[in-house]
Amino acid sequence: QVQLVESGGGLVQSGGSLRLSCTASGTSLDYYSIGWFRQAPGKQREGVSCISISNSTTYYVDSVKGRFTIFRDNGQNTVYLQMDSLKPEDTAIYYCATDITFLCGSKGYTATRLDSWGQGTQVTVSS
Repeated sequence: QVQLVESGGGLVQSGGSLRLSCTASGTSLDYYSIGWFRQAPGKQREGVSCISISNSTTYYVDSVKGRFTIFRDNGQNTVYLQMDSLKPEDTAIYYCATDITFLCGSKGYTATRLDSWGQGTQVTVSS
């Protein structure tokens, strides 16, 4: 398993921005596609975005397209989720996750399993 740690969540007003970070220790993320997921109270977990190993492919769920950007800094061993024009409906706990079987494509992601998760970071958007 990969040890992942998220950070960067917080409270922001509608229309504001946050940048989430997903960092790994002891393992290079260069060899993994990485996904960001979120779970709001009373709702199922939702895949928000992912980035492929080569950084050539990214995916966004329709509700965040044009507002969120996923990118990685290989030198920092970190994957970021830049979130702009935030809306109250973006309020959730955000998690990054990966697995050797996790693959990111332009239309979504697939995985036989998804064993490595961070602890999550809370994002709250006030109206």
